[in-house]
Amino acid sequence: MFSKILIANRGEIALRVIRACKEMGIKTVAVYSQADADSLHVEFADEAVCIGPAPSAASYLNIAAIMSAAEITDVEAIHPGYGFLSENAHFAEICESCHITFIGPTPENIRLMGDKMIAKDTMRKAGVPIIPGSKAVIDNKDDAIKIANKIKYPVIVKASSGGGGKGMRVAHNDVRLASSIITAQSEAEVSFGNANVYLEKYFEKPRHIEVQILADKFGHVVHLGERDCTVQRRHQKLIEETPSPVLNQKIRKKIAEAAVRAAKAVNYINAGTIEFLLDTDGTFYFMEMNTRIQVEHTITEMVTGIDLVKEQIKIAAGRKLEYSQDDIKFEGAAIECRINAEDSENGFMPSPGKIENLHFPGGRGVRLDSHIYSGYTIPPFYDSMIGKLIVHGKDRQDAIKIMQRALEEFVIGPIKTTIPFHKFVFNNPQFLRGNYYTNFVEQILEKKV
Repeated sequence: MFSKILIANRGEIALRVIRACKEMGIKTVAVYSQADADSLHVEFADEAVCIGPAPSAASYLNIAAIMSAAEITDVEAIHPGYGFLSENAHFAEICESCHITFIGPTPENIRLMGDKMIAKDTMRKAGVPIIPGSKAVIDNKDDAIKIANKIKYPVIVKASSGGGGKGMRVAHNDVRLASSIITAQSEAEVSFGNANVYLEKYFEKPRHIEVQILADKFGHVVHLGERDCTVQRRHQKLIEETPSPVLNQKIRKKIAEAAVRAAKAVNYINAGTIEFLLDTDGTFYFMEMNTRIQVEHTITEMVTGIDLVKEQIKIAAGRKLEYSQDDIKFEGAAIECRINAEDSENGFMPSPGKIENLHFPGGRGVRLDSHIYSGYTIPPFYDSMIGKLIVHGKDRQDAIKIMQRALEEFVIGPIKTTIPFHKFVFNNPQFLRGNYYTNFVEQILEKKV
């Protein structure tokens, strides 16, 4: 087992990894930008190294600075968290070349699954259902129009190396498709340095279902159930729950088996997430694979009792999985609300600033993963998520009641947060019935206005 790990990240996920390491008796090294000098991950790590000024490009994305910090602190491994360099195959390769273990999948895994078209082709060959669409990147609008008319409108143009909703455009006719391709290509080039886009059938009322998998270096792969991440705004997840309220046991079994098959098809190692779109008729399709720990990994931990970060570390250290699929049990239901420093009453505008009033919720079934504290100043340079409120109940109804109570207890001021939005959702009859789709947030916000 490793004796010292560097965490190449910030905020709540850096703190989350530090906690797992402490429980495993592993020393930790935090890296931080000048803007994060007073962050809790710096406080609680055994060592901390400043790696540059506030902008991510000069700090958390600065591979040279991170590797220098790793060398001078003599670490054996690096945990990338999520975001930043977590799905950067080049970074994983540099770690390997410096004889430092990258706590995540292989560079080949990252590269293979990072290109959406290659990933789709790989899944097709493995017998995993894929969304109808182009079999290669789009070279010209005429070919795209032919494909669109074959699979029927509406269609969506997607960046081949995309994520986070960037480089995505929906088209309902030939004219709109032609302009959408140009717009998506331009946005993809700016966001990812790769202008390649492809075409898929667009489902108007889908659910977003993902399956958590763990795979060791000995070919053992298990799934830890599904997460329903359908409550989104502009392709950014806001609320996640497990189990999904719409899956029956037959579909649940099929989608989990498909996820395991997908991981085995690429000889995957470590923690990963296979994401699917679920149509209203119960048909599901592979969408993409996230080759890292997910923000919402917490709800899986709550229902399985398995610490996913510790499992990542063990797998990276060469340990075998200590359980088979039959050993994994699912207890109750869990829900996560992402708490962002945003004004949900004003177009979700970012709301950085100093926290002066703070009270965390507690009680039965409540977990809070956050790096904030009273007096902490939220910097304007990074993602606006400042915490994750997670609850666990005996079933979905129980978990909802606990979440409603916890949201009422949660006080942060004077900055604005998404807590009022979450309260609004958890009093929405449609959500309470579990009857919602990926356009749910837009619909309820329109009605609210």
